[in-house]
Amino acid sequence: MKTYELVYIIQPGEEELINATVTKFENLIKNNGGVIEKTDRWGKKRLAYEIKDFTEGYYVLVNFNAEPKTVHELERVMKITDEVIRHLLIVKE
Repeated sequence: MKTYELVYIIQPGEEELINATVTKFENLIKNNGGVIEKTDRWGKKRLAYEIKDFTEGYYVLVNFNAEPKTVHELERVMKITDEVIRHLLIVKE
């Protein structure tokens, strides 16, 4: 398994929606054989520029270990999830 770092921005809104989105991605990683080391919620911050008509977003950082197939599934789901404004996934050395 490789170590990954994921940062994603969720649309600002109700806390229930934000918590549901974070839980959705944590469960996706765990259910596909990944191990979450740490989830760090940075909170709502102003974006440097407008993205999809949003000027603010809720930032989340996740460090986890997983197989490449888990990462492909995670990226696929992130791309089709409307609540996610942007995401960045990198492999840590």
